[in-house]
Amino acid sequence: MNIKKFVATISLAMIGFAATSQAVIAADISGAGATFPYPVYAKWAEAYKQKTNVGLNYQSIGSGGGIKQIKAATVTFGASDKPLEPKELNDAGLVQFPMIIGGVVPVVNITGIKPGDLVLDGPTLASIYMGEISKWNDARVKALNPKLSLPDQAIAPVYRSDGSGTNFLFTYYLSDVSPTFKGKIGANSSVEWPTGIGAKGNEGVASMATQTAGAIGYVEYAYAKQNKMAYVRMKNKDGKVVAPEAPAFQAAASNADWAKSEGYYLILTNQPGAKSWPITGASFILMYKQTKNAADALEALKFFDWAYKSGGEMAAALDYVPLPENVIKLVEKTWVTSVMSGGKPVWNGK
Repeated sequence: MNIKKFVATISLAMIGFAATSQAVIAADISGAGATFPYPVYAKWAEAYKQKTNVGLNYQSIGSGGGIKQIKAATVTFGASDKPLEPKELNDAGLVQFPMIIGGVVPVVNITGIKPGDLVLDGPTLASIYMGEISKWNDARVKALNPKLSLPDQAIAPVYRSDGSGTNFLFTYYLSDVSPTFKGKIGANSSVEWPTGIGAKGNEGVASMATQTAGAIGYVEYAYAKQNKMAYVRMKNKDGKVVAPEAPAFQAAASNADWAKSEGYYLILTNQPGAKSWPITGASFILMYKQTKNAADALEALKFFDWAYKSGGEMAAALDYVPLPENVIKLVEKTWVTSVMSGGKPVWNGK
């Protein structure tokens, strides 16, 4: 082969490689947001990539970051554990739907305390995060744990420093059970904490709580489970002590009326029921109603459809609760009526 033919052959090969690479990159789905569902999204993404060769580029940056990125149209979908109210959805031209259900769990780092040993209720937890209870052997904590030997140790509350849906669920619950907390701190994705140590993401809170003696933090249950953290059992609205696990999250979500919730705006904390976990929440997906890139939107919806139908066992293995079949059908009807391109539905049910 002469030198000119050799160069031409190499050039064509490089062009072909570049074109192929661009096609693969273009096919990947882009999303950003909540850290709460990240463990299951990562597991789904790995399985989906093996099946379809389509990847998921998901940035686990917190719900606040996900909302900002979808509003800026830098990703195909945003993910948030704080559902947007119907007016905000409409103003931004977005559609919202639930993807998965899980639980936010208090975790502690106290010498000699194993997972499930410690019991707290909502008002006591609120008082800890307001700085009103500062020692683990405080009488209010001991009253809930008469058989535990609790140390004369300072409590180090660890909180989410970034805007997050986990923050929203946690503060929404504490505001519901403590009028003082509601008045002083309130419910939001980002609040001014009066005491404690800030950390970014569920990952950061899990890490900080593990490293800090006397710590208490709050994380999505998969993080507590994967890191073998000492989770707290909670006294729920019915006065029953429950452990964080999929059946308890399912019990809290069982009476949720998604069909009557405009824009799927529904918060699952402090639900009644003897078996209900009190800090249960759904994680939501945000997409544009009028998308400029129908191909990207369709790839995302294909992934979500696959996750609904084939990802249940993977979700359950991480103690998330898959959506009920009737809710999945509602959501997929919403795709047909609400995710459009050029006046036509992006999703055709296939």
